[in-house]
Amino acid sequence: MVKVSSWGRLDSRDHELVALADRAHAAAHIARDGRGLAQGNARSYGDVCLNPDGRLWRTTGLDRFIAFDPDSGRLRCEAGVLLRDLQRMSIAHGWLLPVTPGTQMITVGGAIANDVHGKNHHVLGTFGDHVLGLRLARTDGTVIDCGPDREPLWFAATVGGMGLTGVIVEAELQLRRVAGPWLVTDTVPYRDLDEFFHLADSSEAGWEQTVSWVDCLSGIGRGLFFRANLAAIPDRAALASRRVFRVPFVPPVSLVNGVSLRVFNEAYFQAKRLEAGYAIAHFETYTYPLDNLHDWNRMYGPRGFYQYQSVVPRESGREAVQGMLAAIKAAGQGSFLAVLKTFGARRNVGMMSFPRPGVTLALDFPNRGQRTAALFERLDAIVRAAGGRIYAAKDARMPRDLFESGYPRLAEFLQYRDPGISSSMSRRLIGS
Repeated sequence: MVKVSSWGRLDSRDHELVALADRAHAAAHIARDGRGLAQGNARSYGDVCLNPDGRLWRTTGLDRFIAFDPDSGRLRCEAGVLLRDLQRMSIAHGWLLPVTPGTQMITVGGAIANDVHGKNHHVLGTFGDHVLGLRLARTDGTVIDCGPDREPLWFAATVGGMGLTGVIVEAELQLRRVAGPWLVTDTVPYRDLDEFFHLADSSEAGWEQTVSWVDCLSGIGRGLFFRANLAAIPDRAALASRRVFRVPFVPPVSLVNGVSLRVFNEAYFQAKRLEAGYAIAHFETYTYPLDNLHDWNRMYGPRGFYQYQSVVPRESGREAVQGMLAAIKAAGQGSFLAVLKTFGARRNVGMMSFPRPGVTLALDFPNRGQRTAALFERLDAIVRAAGGRIYAAKDARMPRDLFESGYPRLAEFLQYRDPGISSSMSRRLIGS
């Protein structure tokens, strides 16, 4: 048994860690063990990737490319391949993943199980929209090959299914053709939420990537709107070096506090305001800024941190976001990285996928015990009243009633549960 924690570092519990490294025998291994949970690179913030006092099948050893067609962009790989490694290989042939989250340090299997989204949901949807097929190993020994056109209900349950339908062993993906690794970017300061929604709406037609940073302590919803398009940029040197920094140790107290937040937010807003306008950026440095700061989760100190990400319908979005920002400011809590963006009107591939048409707000919160729990109860009430939901991939404490109301296909999904697979999250929210 070894101590394992998720990226939020809220606690560290004993697990039996079993490495999967041979896809040909992975299904037999899983069936022989009988009970457990797949874990990728453990970048989930909450407890979706934890199985305390139980078994974890670690999939990072399943890290091989199986087949790649550089003409069509179809790629088959094992589930433990990191998005970073996949994209560094494929960009040399003029292809990239259509959808990625804010980090490349997650596995293909984890991206499918949590149906991750990025800054271009209004154009290209979620990761699951670009999965052509996958192989699922169940604890009863069965192996299911499924996709949009083959066993589509198994596919819909597994995409966004939090790893609870079986262990994803391999997947086939459709990449997108790109002219190169460069983006044309534009940074636009905004003064309040009315300006944010205007920018979000007016940018959808002409910009693929749209996202904003919001000053969670300003009280007025000021922020910085970022938008970008992939572009063919000739005669420009490729990214020569990737400077990597590291948070070397866990400080005795969180470095994220009321004083540091106010100083950082003001400095960041003013600095980016002066840099507003167009620029050229490499896709890695622009899209994944924290990937070169290793162990950044240590900044939050020994008690760890929560991420709270919600989505609420557009018709109630402005009022709900304003209410959440007001509650956060009143509590004197929040994060440097407060992300506000809109989702497009797209139908999810997965039964339990998070995005829905509306607006999503995501913030990190240092764990301050009851103070933080009390703030979350206020945020929950706002999300509940607005008819919204919380992102399970990042959750560590959502109440069961909010989970059940936020995911209306839960009863249908449970028909595809693997009874041998369990996680902290499933026991907390589903009961087993």
